[in-house]
Amino acid sequence: MTSSHSREMKNWYKTIPPLTKMWFTLVVVIPVLGGLNILTDKLMYLDWDSLFTGGEIWRLVTATFYYPISIQTGVHYLITVHFIYKYSFKLEDDVFTGRPADYISMMIFSWLACFCAAMYLNIGTFLDMSMFVVLYVYCMIYSDVKLPFWFGFRIRGRYLPWIVLTARLLVEHRFISELAGIAVGHVYYFLKFKYPIDFNGPSFLETPRFLYKLFPSAENSSDDQDDGDQLYRARHVWGEGNKLVTAQLGDASVSS
Repeated sequence: MTSSHSREMKNWYKTIPPLTKMWFTLVVVIPVLGGLNILTDKLMYLDWDSLFTGGEIWRLVTATFYYPISIQTGVHYLITVHFIYKYSFKLEDDVFTGRPADYISMMIFSWLACFCAAMYLNIGTFLDMSMFVVLYVYCMIYSDVKLPFWFGFRIRGRYLPWIVLTARLLVEHRFISELAGIAVGHVYYFLKFKYPIDFNGPSFLETPRFLYKLFPSAENSSDDQDDGDQLYRARHVWGEGNKLVTAQLGDASVSS
C-alpha cells in the first residue's frame, strides 16, 4: 500500500462516528485475530455452562463481535460488516446526531436482547443478529423513503430488511439469527418511538441519566428525554393518508 493510499485510509477512518468506529473496529479485529489463531476460536462463542458455571464472562463480549472467518464464510462476513458500518454510521450520524448517550442506550438494549435471544436459540455468536437490529431500526424510521440498495436499486425502507433476509434465505438457507435481529429491532423501534408517539403510551426506553453525564450531548443538543421523540417526528415519514411531519419527503431518497 502506497503512502497516498495509507493516508486515504486514515482519513476515511477518522470520518467514522466514534461509536460506530468502536463497533466496526471490534468486528474486524476480533474475527481476524480468531482467524489467525491468535484468539482461540472455542473461547469466543456463547456457552451456558462456560459462561455461568465456568465464569468465562468474556464470552459476553466476544460473542457480540466475533464471527468465524473462513473461505466459506468470508463473503457473508464482509457483507455483514459492511451493513454494520453503513447503518450504524447512518443511525449515529443522522438519527442520534450529537446524542451519543441515546445511541449507547440503544446499543446496550439491543446487545442484551440479542444475548438473551442467542442463549434461547442456542446461537454461538450474534453478529448477524445485531446487524439486523440497526438495519431494521434505521429502515423503519425511514419506512417510506426509497433507500439505496445493490446495483442501483432503490427500495422503500420498510421492505429492505425483509429483502436482505430473503436473499440470505435463498443463498445461504439461513434465517433464524436474522429473523431474531429483526424481532429485537422491532421491539426497540416500537417501545422507543412507535408506542409512545403514535399511541400516546408511556416511554419504556428512556436513556438513563448517568449515560448523559458520561457521554454528554453536543452543544447544540439538550439532555432532554423528549428529544428522542423529536428525532422520530422529524425523520419518520408517514404513510399515505397521514400528515407529513417533514416537508415533501414522501418520494425522497436517502443517499448511500
